[in-house]
Amino acid sequence: MSFSEIRDKDVINIRDGRNLGKPIDLILNENACVEALVVPGTRKGLLSFLRPNREGRAIDWHHVRRIGDDVIIVDVEGEPCGEEYH
Repeated sequence: MSFSEIRDKDVINIRDGRNLGKPIDLILNENACVEALVVPGTRKGLLSFLRPNREGRAIDWHHVRRIGDDVIIVDVEGEPCGEEYH
């Protein structure tokens, strides 16, 4: 599966049903294996819509439970759902 296929899917947290957005990036290790999925962070500030949304939250790959046709199901507890990613 390619990132272009993954980035079109909504990421849903199975714990609370929250839609975390669509993936904006992947974090790879030195062996090119996926370590984390990055979803958009919470935008803050009045002019935040003018900046490209490249900041987000990293969700460790072991929290990804299933990748379906339309959604990616993750199991993360509380806020924040992962480390900040810039």
